[in-house]
Amino acid sequence: MGRGKIEIKLIENPTNRQVTYSKRRNGIFKKAHELSVLCDAKVSLIMFSKNNKMHEYISPGLTTKKIIDQYQKTLGDIDLWHSHYEKMLENLKKLKDINNKLRRQIRHRIGEGLDMDDMSFQQLRTLEEDMVSSIGKIRERKFHVIKTRTDTCRKKVKSLKQMNGNLLLELEKCVIHPQFLLHDEGDEESAAAAAVALANGASTLYAFCHQHHSHLNLFSHHSNGEEQPFKTDHDLRLA
Repeated sequence: MGRGKIEIKLIENPTNRQVTYSKRRNGIFKKAHELSVLCDAKVSLIMFSKNNKMHEYISPGLTTKKIIDQYQKTLGDIDLWHSHYEKMLENLKKLKDINNKLRRQIRHRIGEGLDMDDMSFQQLRTLEEDMVSSIGKIRERKFHVIKTRTDTCRKKVKSLKQMNGNLLLELEKCVIHPQFLLHDEGDEESAAAAAVALANGASTLYAFCHQHHSHLNLFSHHSNGEEQPFKTDHDLRLA
């Protein structure tokens, strides 16, 4: 039974349309490849889907530019690049004009190539407005830099104050009684009181160390099991 004839019209269903496009595109590319291999033909195919997605096939060893150049050379009277070249020249001219204008403005602002005697009132006024605008931008940038540096310095000062406070707290935790501290006031009574306090503290420390050493003597043993008296640093030096 023969295959029914398909009516050629737009496929309304988007999904079916995409599936048909993919299948037939692959089929055309397959036929183009077979034609290129079997007949040594130069084939180039370019397709754009409804979503402007490009698909291309070209014979091995060729490029699209070579194919278009050969097409243009064969026809002779058609220049495919002329219009594009003219647009490029026009765009280049606009860019040069903009560049020259910017260079002229820069020279005027730095005082080079500026002849005020030949300038009209409107030109002088425009130049003045440009200078005022530039000064405003410079000041705005300067104030921003100053503010940034000021904020940075304030943060550093705050950090240093916090470090200072932590150090003071650590200092208060130290076991140093105020009566042991000497003052640079030259007061003889204060110095005498401090000396007495130091003496009392030294006596207390000696008593504590003596008691501690006596306690250690009870647990000091020789390697043969005999008890050995605890030796102080003074005894070790004499030995």
